[in-house]
Amino acid sequence: MKVICCMTIVVLSAIGGMLYATPSTTFWTPCTPDIQPPESVHVTYDYYGRAGSPSSDPVSSFPATIGLTYGTNISGKILLEYGFDYLFPADYPFYFNIKVGLGEGAVSPSAPAIQIGVFNVGTKKDVTNQNILYLVVGKTLSDKHGRLSAGCYVGNRHVLKSSNGNKENTGFMIAYDRVIRSDKLTFAVDYASGKNSFGGGGIGFYYYFSKNASLLIGPVWFNDKCLNGKMKWTIQLDANL
Repeated sequence: MKVICCMTIVVLSAIGGMLYATPSTTFWTPCTPDIQPPESVHVTYDYYGRAGSPSSDPVSSFPATIGLTYGTNISGKILLEYGFDYLFPADYPFYFNIKVGLGEGAVSPSAPAIQIGVFNVGTKKDVTNQNILYLVVGKTLSDKHGRLSAGCYVGNRHVLKSSNGNKENTGFMIAYDRVIRSDKLTFAVDYASGKNSFGGGGIGFYYYFSKNASLLIGPVWFNDKCLNGKMKWTIQLDANL
């Protein structure tokens, strides 16, 4: 009975529960002090999959994601980014995201970045509309010691559940990133709590081909393997236009 229940939830998750719209992120989560600058367009392609035999994992890969995020200025130092993603293959492929905030130093030279946003806004009620609302505070520790961010989130209790069907729609996030070599290579790690399809984390490296184009590679793991399967590798291509 436990195996049947687990596989049923995996099938439901494949419809939309583990699909993610992509606001600015550190690795797996939107826990980052970054926000798209005004008049910018961010293009992303994300892939998550396992190496080796797919038969060893009930969810061997996620649908690929193509996303667009736009940056604008609301008033003074208040910034806004908003975007959408198209996932394929997926029955309900469109997801939306938006966030507003202040960058580091906007209020005072030592002030952290503060942001509030929502992501995974799907189009199918109680299937893909995770509607995850989050708050993030982030700060650069120093040029040598990188950046640290922390936050919390709450989502749709009808969608964010564990593989046992329990409500798991709240949690915390934490992230860290640090430039390693001449702005060409950056180390990044993040984590989100909660035994739901969002809970988990990643660790890896960004390689910057140029100031506005990067490749991210690394493993991602999940708090509830019955929902999202085993650890997967991600390849993410990003460009600012």
